[in-house]
Amino acid sequence: MTLFVHLTAAKKVRSVRRAGIRAQSRNHDGLPGVFCLPILPSYQLTHQWVRELKRGGQRTMMVAVDFRVPDDEPVFVGYFSEEHEQLPSAEAAALIAGCEDARGYEVFIPRAITAKEVHRVRGMNQVTGWRYMPNAHGRFPCPCPGCIPRGQYGGAKIRQAAESRGY
Repeated sequence: MTLFVHLTAAKKVRSVRRAGIRAQSRNHDGLPGVFCLPILPSYQLTHQWVRELKRGGQRTMMVAVDFRVPDDEPVFVGYFSEEHEQLPSAEAAALIAGCEDARGYEVFIPRAITAKEVHRVRGMNQVTGWRYMPNAHGRFPCPCPGCIPRGQYGGAKIRQAAESRGY
């Protein structure tokens, strides 16, 4: 059994313990499921998505939900902005663990996680991880409306800086 971690809002803890993790996320193909990462020796890599999830509107405390899936269950794995490949869960975990730089990788399980599969729910550090994309330090953010929507905090400042650079 492969051990994965899913990050969610603390307000959903009762629901997760009672009914498991709902398959409300969608992958690139539109399939419903759950995004997660395998538990790795590095705390930073295991919980790398916290800051990006909080930047996307999740302002409350986040918790980590550890759960187990069978080793031979098919999952999708890949870098967040690229096409994902389908592998058994154990191979997907080994692929991420073997990467030189595993920042930005994700696993997608195309089904809900039952309450029986949940191993534990725990608190975690709220400022772990990257924002925008891995290795974003020193790079200017894209000012297009798709990346920085109107009304986003600090968006006008980013657009002004881009205009002064001739973007």
